[in-house]
Amino acid sequence: MAKLKSATKRYYPTPALEKGLDILELFAATPTGLTVSEVARRLDRTVSEIFRMLLCLEQRGYLAQSANKERYQLTLRLFRLGQEHPPTKRLVTEALPPMHQVAHELRQSCHLGVLDGGHVVILAQVDSPESTGFYVKVGSKVDLMHAATGHVILAHQDRDSCQRAIDEWTLETKKRKPADLDEHLAKIRSRGYERRASYEVTGVVNISFPVLNAQGNAVAGLTIPYVKRLEDTIGITQIIASLRNASRQISESIGALPPAEPESKPKAPKK
Repeated sequence: MAKLKSATKRYYPTPALEKGLDILELFAATPTGLTVSEVARRLDRTVSEIFRMLLCLEQRGYLAQSANKERYQLTLRLFRLGQEHPPTKRLVTEALPPMHQVAHELRQSCHLGVLDGGHVVILAQVDSPESTGFYVKVGSKVDLMHAATGHVILAHQDRDSCQRAIDEWTLETKKRKPADLDEHLAKIRSRGYERRASYEVTGVVNISFPVLNAQGNAVAGLTIPYVKRLEDTIGITQIIASLRNASRQISESIGALPPAEPESKPKAPKK
């Protein structure tokens, strides 16, 4: 009879790996970023050993320096690694049924996108049942600042996550942040979705809603590139209502809380 293995696993210390993981966990808990000396002090390490670790993590793409070169911040590389993990597959699995329903009901194509550095990458696409329409290829990338999906995700993330995404875009593209971006994101946040003409194709209006996680932050954007057909009986109002419902359905399926029901107003007493 084979011997049972001990429940207590033998521990083999790996100081360099533990140090790197400690650093990543510290940055994950500090969205505003840290200086080399701050990391050394919090982890009770020397500045020289922390500097070498930060340099390695920066070269591997896990950390990036702030614009003034004084602080380091976590990049979205860990998020991209997470996209290869089953939760991303779950997101696509949960999203596809509502997407098929929307495409069939509205006779429009729709797609699901997530942030990937300074771009939006398309995770899923459902074609319109019509013979004509506008389609986006799965796996394709679009500049973050040229995508309704990107804007709706930025608008529905916490301030630090939003700023990190913008910093990554700036680092990748070497461009300045658009002057009207903050105002534009505030408008999206206020109405709950993005609606604007396509940045790349004339005659297409992109309508995008956020897909939210349990913390209320956007992890993806659900978008319809709306194409008006001559004999269409389905208008923008119905498009917006159906897409809103689909995005809520997907959000709730991955853990987001359903929207609070509006309080009913007490009836006025009869005179």
